[in-house]
Amino acid sequence: MAGSNIRIKLKSYDHTLIDKSCEKIIKTVEMTAAVVNGPIPLPTKKTIFTVNRSPHVDKKSREQFQLSIHKRIIDISNSNTKTIDALGKLDIPAGVDIEIKLT
Repeated sequence: MAGSNIRIKLKSYDHTLIDKSCEKIIKTVEMTAAVVNGPIPLPTKKTIFTVNRSPHVDKKSREQFQLSIHKRIIDISNSNTKTIDALGKLDIPAGVDIEIKLT
């Protein structure tokens, strides 16, 4: 698999957590002499929920909650088996969803 490309997609509700995870990934990949492009920030998906404050009276009294999903992409080129092994051993926090594709 010498010279293959890897695309890593990260998703998280917390932007600081996803940025720290990106830094960890980039440091470990650069140690294996692979070329890193990114992290590339993708648009943040925001979902707004509107809830009545009281279930029986005051229909006009409402409360809004917002849920933001932050996304990043990291492209790795000229990767080798050391790169794949290093990514497998990497400890990513529980709040980050990671998806790895080999091409």
